[in-house]
Amino acid sequence: MESYDTDALILLRGVLQDEAVASFVRALQNDDIAAYARAEELLLAEDMQNSFAAYLTHKILCDDNLFARRAFAGTLNNDICQAYSHDLAILQDIAKKADNPSGKVALAADSGFPSVRYGKDDDVFGKNWGDGESLQKLVNFYRHNGYGIYIGHKAFTFENKTLKPVRNTSDITLSDLKDYEAEKKAIEDNTINFISGLPYSNMLLYGDKGTGKSSTIHAILNKYAEKGLRAVEIPKDQIKDINAVKEVLAGLPFKFFIFIDDLSLEEHDEKVTSLKASLEGSLTEKGANVMIVATSNRRHILKENFSDRENSVHARDTMEEQLSLSDRFGLTVFFSSTGKSEYLSIIRQLAADCKLKTPQDDLFALAERWALLKGGRSPRRARQFIDFAFACEAKNQPIEF
Repeated sequence: MESYDTDALILLRGVLQDEAVASFVRALQNDDIAAYARAEELLLAEDMQNSFAAYLTHKILCDDNLFARRAFAGTLNNDICQAYSHDLAILQDIAKKADNPSGKVALAADSGFPSVRYGKDDDVFGKNWGDGESLQKLVNFYRHNGYGIYIGHKAFTFENKTLKPVRNTSDITLSDLKDYEAEKKAIEDNTINFISGLPYSNMLLYGDKGTGKSSTIHAILNKYAEKGLRAVEIPKDQIKDINAVKEVLAGLPFKFFIFIDDLSLEEHDEKVTSLKASLEGSLTEKGANVMIVATSNRRHILKENFSDRENSVHARDTMEEQLSLSDRFGLTVFFSSTGKSEYLSIIRQLAADCKLKTPQDDLFALAERWALLKGGRSPRRARQFIDFAFACEAKNQPIEF
């Protein structure tokens, strides 16, 4: 029976929580063929039965531990590096036994039992996990990608007081969003201030539906994720939890958008007070890692009632109250609706990106008819039309609708 002192792991104990890794370790430690079979089953499901080293190094890369956090923040020291290197050596020894098991596991393999194989070494970890070169590669990896659940995930929701990754996010870029250059520049400049530790403002993007407000935020997030920007989207009914979200985010070395899409509230809604307090506080907190970003179809986030209009004595006070919430954002960006020339400009640029072959005059005529049938011109309508036209051309069919 082999002896593997996994109890001696200092920083990478979390890796053993993975069932495939735990089963493989248990098979080695206890000469347990059932545990080995379970490890084989789990690795087969991931197509990693012949690449256990790659599977294990992936789990190590995604583990949330002190080395990864400090590497991202740029605050590593020699003691942490030594502890991490020590753990990597233990885990590599375990991985190497895939090609050289003993006891019942070895006998089963010799009898034709499907075997777990070590496979090839990862480019980051190299042949000797934890040596100076591989540690530097790991430091660079974490600085570039974040750590733990933040590796490969830019957007999150807030559920049961914890962050949950959004698995499928838009890959849209700023260059995909045509025109609105001044609006995009104002938002991007403010975001650069935010991630650079300079004074910044919370943002309200308002305007007609389909003008690209939410898409612009997604594109900004995609562009600056490598700089440590992340986003937590909360629905309107969760606004009262903003302070709880901030508490969770406060200890993290990332910059976060708290994103509220399609925001509108009733005047006497208790969420108004929560949002006002959050906006007022974060505007002046130097070095804060949270920016509140909202989109709305109107600047007056608080809905106006007919009684507000009819009571002329209090009309001015009501209007000021309705604007006071919007004014707390610091930066408000208006996305105007598109006229014919703006709409066709977007059509022309999107068609060029897709390399459509339809003559421009014909395409413009079709795009105008599309807008008429779909209820108006907007960047969203333009994108929908171009996607439809592209699909028609790809199938060698006329653009008919």
